[in-house]
Amino acid sequence: MTAAALTAAHGWAPDVVEIVVISTTGDRVQDRPLAEIGGKALWTKELDAALLDGRIDCGVHSMKDVETQLRDGIALVAMLPRADVRERLIGAASIAALPQGARVGTSSPRRAAQLQGKRPDLRIEMLRGNVATRMAKVESGAIDATLLAAAGLDRLGIAIGSVVPTEEMLPASAQGAVGITARAGDAPALTVLEAIDHADTHGAVKIERGFLAALGGTCHSPVAALALVTGDTVSFRGEIMAEDGSEIRAGSFTAATADAGAQAAALAAALLGQSSPALRALFDPG
Repeated sequence: MTAAALTAAHGWAPDVVEIVVISTTGDRVQDRPLAEIGGKALWTKELDAALLDGRIDCGVHSMKDVETQLRDGIALVAMLPRADVRERLIGAASIAALPQGARVGTSSPRRAAQLQGKRPDLRIEMLRGNVATRMAKVESGAIDATLLAAAGLDRLGIAIGSVVPTEEMLPASAQGAVGITARAGDAPALTVLEAIDHADTHGAVKIERGFLAALGGTCHSPVAALALVTGDTVSFRGEIMAEDGSEIRAGSFTAATADAGAQAAALAAALLGQSSPALRALFDPG
């Protein structure tokens, strides 16, 4: 998608952009939760290393998997237009329709907390792997259901599952967005990439990541956030949760785009202030 966008934006021949496939630790280690083996850096460190040593000119990431604090020397330059931010439930028509005590596979602390907040009877089982692996677990009966990002399924051309409205399950920060990084100060690369930046997506994701950064959230911290940019106005919703969904603190605001970053940080502080000591302990706002 990124290669196609660059080719179209600059009128290049089809073979100008070379795609370099890099296998990351996050791809290779599939039997443990990310939070136990290094967090989101497992998806980015190999691409960052390839950027810094000149093997690639830009890195392409699912923004949901990019740390809020980028490595020194790395710049987040552009984002493609955001895809569907919602979840799809595989294995049942809705969360309410899941059988009593159903086994739901996920490695996401956010998804686990949201599910248990709505359905404390559900049994959450650790599940990682690519889309095919997760779907096969449901089809084989190893688990009863799982949640997958609608954006990933749409990009793979897989029409399966029931869409979960954002009113029922708020997505992860930056869900559905593809971001492109480059070396900070690499003027030729930055200029080329800025031509494909989708401003509204970039703005929304920046606000969501700012909310996460203000909370001091980690891979262990169940957080959900969604910013919708309409012209010069931003509508934002955010949630923080206990790991078992027993406590959920949520808030929202509508603000001018220029003020939204500060408002998101203020909301993060307000939600932490409303939270129990146990919930606050999952975050480190610094």
